[in-house]
Amino acid sequence: MDQVAQDIDARLLRIELADGRIPVHRPSRDEAEAAVAVLLAWAGDDPAREGLLDTPARVATAFGELFAGYGEDPAEILDKIFEDVEGYDEMVLVRDIPFVSHCEHHMAPFFGKAHIAYYPERGVVGLSKLARLVEMYARRLQTQETMTSQILRALDDFLTSRGAAVLIEAEHMCMSMRGVRKPGASTTTLGFSGRFTDNPADQARFFALAREK
Repeated sequence: MDQVAQDIDARLLRIELADGRIPVHRPSRDEAEAAVAVLLAWAGDDPAREGLLDTPARVATAFGELFAGYGEDPAEILDKIFEDVEGYDEMVLVRDIPFVSHCEHHMAPFFGKAHIAYYPERGVVGLSKLARLVEMYARRLQTQETMTSQILRALDDFLTSRGAAVLIEAEHMCMSMRGVRKPGASTTTLGFSGRFTDNPADQARFFALAREK
């Protein structure tokens, strides 16, 4: 098991990053499963016992699902604009979008809700696309702050609008289960662009609508 760990560690040291996030060289499925077995042994258990025999394979499969966002492109999600909206130019808000992501520092889950708003310029995007955008970034190793800015940047880059707003509220298991161990603590992050940036009235309206009961 020690040799397997050394081989994997040496290979990972040679990984180069194309854009700061996605490896040029991706370890094989067998290497991923071997890495899980190493962690199980390091934790003090026996990867060869009956209950853990298939755990490395299950974890590799789960990782493929939990981190599927690396294979998605925000430009494709926001590629369809509906221009025939009868001159609608007021705020569009989708609130209470649930998500589960994983902290890049401890790989512990954090979960909560995202609220997104924008002022259309030449049309609107399908409402489900905003939820898909949140899901795409949530299914990556993340910090909440980065996720907030990524969603806002994607809206600015690929959705023609006069301004966008993003508000995320989440609980972090790396804070609830370990470290300070304060379950129930909530973290709020937000970002504004366009007319939201310097317009307190638009910001206040966004907050009121996002948190309306």
